[in-house]
Amino acid sequence: MRATIGHLGKGVAIYGAGEAAIQVVNLLLLPVYVKLGFLVEQDYGAISLIIAIEAIAKILSRWGLDGAFMRYYHDRPRGGPLEQLTSTIVWFTLAADAVLFAALLGASGWIADALFPQHVTAFRLMLGNTFLISLTFVPFHIMRLRNEATTYSALVFARSLGTVALRAILVIGMGWGTAGLFGADLVVTLLLLPVLWRWFRPLVTRTFSRVELRTVLGFGLPRLPHGLAQQALDAGNKLLLTRFVTLDQQGVYQNGFTLGTAIRFFTSSFETAWAPFYYATSRQPDARVVFAKMTTYGVAVLTLLVGVTVAVSRDVILVMLTPGYLDAVPVIPFVALGMAAQGIYLLTSIGLNLTNRTRYYPIATFAALAVGLGAGLVLMPRFGITGAAIAFAASGLTQASVAFALAQRFYPVAYETARLARVIAAGALATVAAMLIVPAWTPLASLATRLAITLVGFGALLAVSGFFRKTERAFLQEVLSRLRRRAGNLGNADAG
Repeated sequence: MRATIGHLGKGVAIYGAGEAAIQVVNLLLLPVYVKLGFLVEQDYGAISLIIAIEAIAKILSRWGLDGAFMRYYHDRPRGGPLEQLTSTIVWFTLAADAVLFAALLGASGWIADALFPQHVTAFRLMLGNTFLISLTFVPFHIMRLRNEATTYSALVFARSLGTVALRAILVIGMGWGTAGLFGADLVVTLLLLPVLWRWFRPLVTRTFSRVELRTVLGFGLPRLPHGLAQQALDAGNKLLLTRFVTLDQQGVYQNGFTLGTAIRFFTSSFETAWAPFYYATSRQPDARVVFAKMTTYGVAVLTLLVGVTVAVSRDVILVMLTPGYLDAVPVIPFVALGMAAQGIYLLTSIGLNLTNRTRYYPIATFAALAVGLGAGLVLMPRFGITGAAIAFAASGLTQASVAFALAQRFYPVAYETARLARVIAAGALATVAAMLIVPAWTPLASLATRLAITLVGFGALLAVSGFFRKTERAFLQEVLSRLRRRAGNLGNADAG
């Protein structure tokens, strides 16, 4: 068990290192863009809507075939060579996307005029980039399936670093505004594609199989409505919000949303490592025990991240943005809660994949979409951006709940409910303590203090509640001993 969990932890660390580092840099650039006036609220409103459309376009551009490629990479139901699978997916996707994006580019002027006037160039750059990256899942999935985690992380890091650097040049150095953000994405993609050809080249031939296409579309297309609805949980919310608030307020919501989604530092890297892990682990006799424990640990991380995000929400706005964004203070906790619910969904819905019941995914996602948009229609007219955040949280909780119930029906797992209750209680108490104890210091000092109180309080409350088992306490003591020895060795080296 320890080795299995350690393997997943290593995968998360490797996959997440590059992604997390760049997300931190991106977050640090946010105050530069805002405080120095390179991007104003209206710009962020346009960015919010363009990103919302981009999320939906990315799902459409892959036709559910990214999941089918991973599903059938090792398991070849028709017995055909891997080259046949890959080539069929590549040629179909290219042909279908050429039609799709030609139509979107043709309508781009009308769409921009309706939603974000004066930002049509940024919108068109986004569409061009989304078309070009539609097949990059092939080499990146190959890396994951071949356990080339270091290579994967290095390429993700290089791509993200290049994007961040070029965005800084185009937005700060050249004053291109929103066009600079999306133009940087396009340039980096053009530089990345020749590098990825190394993974494409052995598997892409002139082969095309209608039988193979029916197989992969049979797996992938049922997931497409689910994927679209999944993205619409966020994107639809933002597009609906345009009916009730100005583009400036949309920008305030976007940056509040960004600060609330700091949890993605964990969930994005975890999701990348999780799918290969649970497919491999499912073949073991104790697979369900492993999944139950991993869910407990995953919920503990998510709870801590939500607690920290909520505790420091006001302070982080004052440190990173300007007082004009304080309207986003009530947005952040609900966004964090919605993101945590999506993390729980990742952990507890795997039974649908493992039993090939993927057709049930849309039930959970469409239920969440209905709740999110319905709540938005009721709450946004009265509460504006806070109503949008509440609707986002409600949709995430609905999705996690429905998917959990469906997965338990086909692949029941005995989750550690008592330990999970201790985790949630500890997180809530630590967060409340951090928010109540800290006096009105400077924003930076208050942020650091609330962060420390939440971290220490969460760990202490778990310990006194009896959460940790004997083996877990021994493991933690071993880790602490190693850290002390390393610190001692460093101290001796410095003294020498």
